[in-house]
This record gives sequence, C-alpha cells and structure tokens, in this order.
Amino acid sequence: MTAAPPLKNERFIKMTTEPVERLVINLAVPSIVIMLISSLYNMADTYFVAFLGTSEVAAVGIAFPLMVVIQAMAFFFGQGSGNYMARALGAQDHEGASRMAATGFFSGFIVMSAIAAAGIIFLEPLVDGLGATVTIKPHAMEYIFYILLASPWMVSAMILNQLLRFQGSASIAMVGMLVGAILNIILDPIVIIVLGFGIKGAASTTMICQILSFLILFFYGCTRKGNIPIRISHFSPGLKRYMDMIRGGIPALIRQGLMSVGAIIINHFAGNYGDAAIAAISIVNRLCMFAYSAVLGIGQGFQPVCGFNYGAKLYSRVKKSFWFCVRIICIGLFIACIILVIFAPNIIALFRKDDLDVIAIGTRGLRLNCITLSLMGLVIMVNMLTQTMGKAMEASIVASTRQGVFLIPSLFILNHFFGLLGIQLCTPVSDLLSFAISVPIMIRVLKQISIPDEPDDSIQDVKEAIVEIEMG
Repeated sequence: MTAAPPLKNERFIKMTTEPVERLVINLAVPSIVIMLISSLYNMADTYFVAFLGTSEVAAVGIAFPLMVVIQAMAFFFGQGSGNYMARALGAQDHEGASRMAATGFFSGFIVMSAIAAAGIIFLEPLVDGLGATVTIKPHAMEYIFYILLASPWMVSAMILNQLLRFQGSASIAMVGMLVGAILNIILDPIVIIVLGFGIKGAASTTMICQILSFLILFFYGCTRKGNIPIRISHFSPGLKRYMDMIRGGIPALIRQGLMSVGAIIINHFAGNYGDAAIAAISIVNRLCMFAYSAVLGIGQGFQPVCGFNYGAKLYSRVKKSFWFCVRIICIGLFIACIILVIFAPNIIALFRKDDLDVIAIGTRGLRLNCITLSLMGLVIMVNMLTQTMGKAMEASIVASTRQGVFLIPSLFILNHFFGLLGIQLCTPVSDLLSFAISVPIMIRVLKQISIPDEPDDSIQDVKEAIVEIEMG
C-alpha cells in the first residue's frame, strides 16, 4: 500500500464522512447529465435521420444492438476496473487502484479495436444478422460502417468517464461528454440535411464527436491533480487482476449483452410487420433509454459512495445511500410515466409525423412500456448495489433476468400468440418478473451488511485513519 497524496486523502475523508444524501446528489447530477448526453447522441441521430424516411429511421434501429455491444464493452472494462478502484481507494490502496485503472482502459481499447475490425470485414453478414430487411440494408450498412470505425474511441471515452466517476470526479467526466454531445447535436442537421450526407453523415458526426470527448477526458480529466492518471507503465494484465475486473464488470456485460441479443430478436420479429414496425420500436427504445439514462445516472452517483464506504466497512452509510436513491428514482419514474402516457402520440409524432403507422405502433408500445417503468428503478439499484460490492453472482442474476431470462422467452411466446402486440408486451412482462426476483436478493444482501458491531468499529477505524492523515 502506497502513501496517498493530499488531494486523495481529502477525497477519502469527504467520501466517508460527508452526509450521503449530499454526496449522492453531487455525484449523481453530473452522472445524470452524462447518461442523458449519451442518449442524446442516439436521439439526435434518430430525430434528424427521420427527415430522410422511415427506412432510414429503421436503419438506426437496426444498429441499436451494436450500440449496446459497444456500451457493454465500455461498462465491462469501465465498471469492472472502476468498482475495484473505488473499493481500493476506500481502503487507501492507491497503487492497486492506479494499476487496475490502466489495465481496464488499455484492455478495453484493444478488445474493441479487434471487434470493430472483424465487424468491418464482415459488414454485410453483420447487418443481415442484426435483422435488416432488403429496404433497410443499404442504409444500415452505411451507418454501421462509421459506427464501427468510431467504436474504439467510444469505448475509451466511456471507460474514462466511468473511471473518473468512480473516483468522485463526475463533474470532470461530464465536461468531456457534454462538449462532444453539444457538437454532435449542432453538426447533425448540418451534415445530414444541409450538406446532404444523409445517414452516413449522422454516423460520421458521431465518430468525430466521440473522438473529441475521448481527447478531452484523457488529456484534461486524467491529468488533473487528485485523479488517478492513466499510464501505459501501469498496464498490468494478469489473471488475478482480470478476475477482479470480471467480478465487478460481468453483471454489466451480461445486462448489455442480453439487451443486444433481445434487440436483434425483436428486429427480426418486427421485420415481419414492415419497416414501420422496426422504426416505431426503434423510437420507443430511444425514448425508454432516455428515461433509463436518468436512473442509471443516479445509480452511478451512488456507486462511488457505495464503493468507498463499503471498502471502508461503513455499512450503515451504504444502506442509507441505497434507500435514498431508490426513493428519488421511483418517484421520478412515476411522474415520467404519467407524462409519457398522456403525450405518447405527440412524442412519437416528433420523429415521424407523416407516417401514421409509425405513430400508432409507437404510441401503443410507449404506453405499454410505461406500465412497469417505475418498477425498474429498484431493479437497477439492486444491480448497482450488488455489482459495486463485488457480489458477482447476485449482480449477474439481477442483470440477466430482464434482458435475457425473461425477455427472450417472452418474445417467442407472446409473438406466437399475439403478433406485433406480443412483441410490445414482452418488455413490461419481463420488467414485472425481474422486479419479483430482485426484491428477495435485495433483502438478503442488505441483511448481510447489517452486522450490529461492525459499522461502529469501522467508523472508529475511519476516524483514526483520518486523524493519521491530518497529522501527515
């Protein structure tokens, strides 16, 4: 264990003594902005591509599973290394935190580069596998080619975002993502419509803006005093380190991976009902992801608080911050659901006002999703809690239920009996079943950290550590 510099000591004191409500809010607000910004990348593409036609909108929907895979790589390496890093910082092991951060970052870049190269080589079969119809395929190939080129930089930017956030530097992470997102929204209409580059303009603009975000996060965020620097000399691949990374990152990989598989199956099933069905489902997915982004932002504000205090064995602070997040998420989602249900036709029409089929299918799908949307707040928080604590089995179970264990079988069963309506029903059905699984897991995990004597002893240990730090 190496001696920590003053700024890192100050951060340890802050994360283990400041009221958890204030900590969560201060860390969650930048995280919420970051997650909403990430959704806006896709929302902006969908909105401006909608001016080109229904098939073009559907092409962006075909790319959705690929975008989920890219996020899966970023979350696996970013959260896998970040969860360990937060616990290491809570235990004052700064050398271990630095080596894990570098290993997670460089590993993510290498793996995503290999995946992108394979995707470009086998682009046509990839697009077919994602569920493109004959009319959608040429547009999807143009769009996905540039997304693949951008993917190593997208993953690298998201990993840096995660690493900064787990250190408690969410505001710096927000700046890097915000600059790229604003530029993306400004350039999209110019490149897509004014300059006439069409759908490939949307993807190439995303690529340019993601590279810019990466550069800002790498050269501005990771070089600031008090943050863990990313050094190639600290890249330390090894079985033990990757096993620690797997424990922290496998739940996110499972969650995102199964989401991608589910989205591919939905695309294939929806293709039987025409381009309008794929376009409508794509729009609903973007809107729901926008709502989930706010929830994930709050959860990501919780994770560093959980990691530091769990590492310092301050279990009462872990539970208090958990319940605080659950309350504000459930209330927020309930209000959002009411708004979405009332204004569903108007919201869908913003994307394709001239296509009545898209509006009708999208309206019904959005309203069905809202039935169980508010329940997902607790499911996501249980996933965040177990993942940050390093409880890989419990986190993996929660992560796999909604997008895999329940969603995929529901797709086959409900599509068979109810057709397109069945495809739209599968999400609320899987949400409800996931909630039922998550509650007992939550109760068991919270009981495990409710040891009466341990929190008081841990608080005393932290107080003694703070005294030592303040005395130099």
